[in-house]
Amino acid sequence: MRVLVTGGAGFIGSHVVTALTARGHEPVVLDALLPAAHPAPPPLPPSADAEWIHADVRDRSAVESALRGVDAVCHQAAMVGLGKDFADAPDYVGCNDLGTAVLLAAMAERGVRALVLAGSMVVYGEGRYDCPRHGWVRPGPRAEADLAAGRFEPVCPECATPLRPGLVDEDAPADPRNVYATTKLAQEHLAAAWARSVDGRAVSLRYHNVYGPGMPRDTPYAGVASFFRSALARGEAPTVFEDGGQRRDFIQVRDVAAANVAALEAGREAVAAGALNAYNTGSDDPHTVGEMAEALAAAHGGPAPVVTGAYRLGDVRHITASSRRMHERLGWRAAVPFAEGMTEFARASQRAGALDPAEPG
Repeated sequence: MRVLVTGGAGFIGSHVVTALTARGHEPVVLDALLPAAHPAPPPLPPSADAEWIHADVRDRSAVESALRGVDAVCHQAAMVGLGKDFADAPDYVGCNDLGTAVLLAAMAERGVRALVLAGSMVVYGEGRYDCPRHGWVRPGPRAEADLAAGRFEPVCPECATPLRPGLVDEDAPADPRNVYATTKLAQEHLAAAWARSVDGRAVSLRYHNVYGPGMPRDTPYAGVASFFRSALARGEAPTVFEDGGQRRDFIQVRDVAAANVAALEAGREAVAAGALNAYNTGSDDPHTVGEMAEALAAAHGGPAPVVTGAYRLGDVRHITASSRRMHERLGWRAAVPFAEGMTEFARASQRAGALDPAEPG
């Protein structure tokens, strides 16, 4: 299968290219090499067997040209993370939503009918919560006054009782809490509209917290694992927000790449045409952010994490999901255990980040 991988020079995209090549597919990499993600030139192409196209996914003519002879698209190109502040909103919408719209329009024109989208668990907002009195409830956004006072756990909106966090499934309602989350949900809506219009097969893999070798360092657009690993590389203690009790599902990047391959190779019984097929993509082994920081620091040889009590508006407290649908329909399951993955990540190299000096060339 000839597969166009947008963002294929990036952290996750490059691993997807490697996984596709190992399975005998023919990847074509399209990447704009935007400075926020690539302040220093990455090794190109990501795989010796991959064709390389330096272009922006918002360039309709370049995308249409890249789609010639392509059987499917693996859409990884996006701005990620919370960014610095709301001033980043136009860039997020332009890269994530306009870029997806241009790609899908070009796919419709070229007759490419298979898409795997890099989705995200952020579309859910807060995860699943149960109240002892009222059952499943949906807490609203956490108030800044509560966060400033160190009251981090959501409470029942009906009786203010502390809630029990649980696993969210793909049928949970969307509730994006920040700009990035909003753009990821918009990408899914665009993909669903495209699938209905052209009878295409669209999959959104709702990634959980991806980490692993090659993750960028020292950038405001990376995830929490990158922040901690970057601090350790500088000889500094990882700084943990809130009380460190935020629950997440940390998934190793090679497992995510394997999930993309599984989705591309899936039959129609797993990926229906004419609709969006959403799949949670996590390890099913939740840990707290504090536990992750401690595991990284221990494997790296210190220094130990520091819990600060600081917070960011727009962060959610707990988001862990069940990947059961992926197991049953796609035959995919995460293979890298948490302890093993964190030990490898603590010693692995990282990509140059936005605060690093640019390398020559």
